[in-house]
Amino acid sequence: MLEDPVGQATREAFWLTLRIGGPPLLAMLAIGLLVSVIQALTQVQEATLAFLPKLAVLGVLLLLLGPGMAEALRGYAELLFDRVVAVGGLP
Repeated sequence: MLEDPVGQATREAFWLTLRIGGPPLLAMLAIGLLVSVIQALTQVQEATLAFLPKLAVLGVLLLLLGPGMAEALRGYAELLFDRVVAVGGLP
């Protein structure tokens, strides 16, 4: 039995979201935890101390992973357009 194309596209969109959004979120979680531990140990409670390392790591991570993320999105869009044509019956 064939699966519903909308359901299949939705499931693939969720997996793509995890693949694209997962690494930056995990990096921000790790940096936030590290900065929080350092702030607790040194008792320095400065707001910019928590924000700036996250911003720097996110910038570097997006520079490194950005092309792969864009390629994954392009591939998914191409797959969706091919499926729309296949379901619509156009040549």
